[in-house]
Amino acid sequence: MDKKRWIVFGLSVIFLLVLVFIFFRGGGQEKIRSAAEISPSESPPESEPPGETRIVTLFFLSEEDTLFHPEERRIMSSPAVVQEAEEVVQELIKGSNKGNLSALPAEARLRQLFITKDGVAYVDFSKELMEKLPSGSSTELAAVYSIVNTLAYNFEAIKKVFILVEGGEKETLGGHISLSRAFVPFYSLSPE
Repeated sequence: MDKKRWIVFGLSVIFLLVLVFIFFRGGGQEKIRSAAEISPSESPPESEPPGETRIVTLFFLSEEDTLFHPEERRIMSSPAVVQEAEEVVQELIKGSNKGNLSALPAEARLRQLFITKDGVAYVDFSKELMEKLPSGSSTELAAVYSIVNTLAYNFEAIKKVFILVEGGEKETLGGHISLSRAFVPFYSLSPE
């Protein structure tokens, strides 16, 4: 390998080690609550008064520096945070409009999203999220933090994110990152 590739490889390894450290040291010990444990009175927090559209920020990886880069999108405003959050996740699945790397496979579908009073968002994807996600720990980390950072950045009501597949908790998306607890955002993955 030439010098430039060694540098990119070294930065990727450092990036991965930092993410693994953060994953195992942060995020809290919160466990997924079953639907029976969440009372119907836990309605989603209300967002800003309804308008026509709202600008949100999505995070996509750049091939050049393996960091998340913000990309603005316009979504329909809604009085319910959940509806806007669902639309944001669907925009993430659509992918980048600026040539950045999409962390989620285009075949994945959002099944359901709900937010508790405690600010925990449960995001339930179709099985294609696991089946079509390219293998590798960095790909898995990118998928997780693209979702978590985008939701927490755009919605003050969302503090942590659980990722579910087909309505249930999975060990991992691809064998590397445990999905057994909520993730907190990690904005240091973005350039300053």
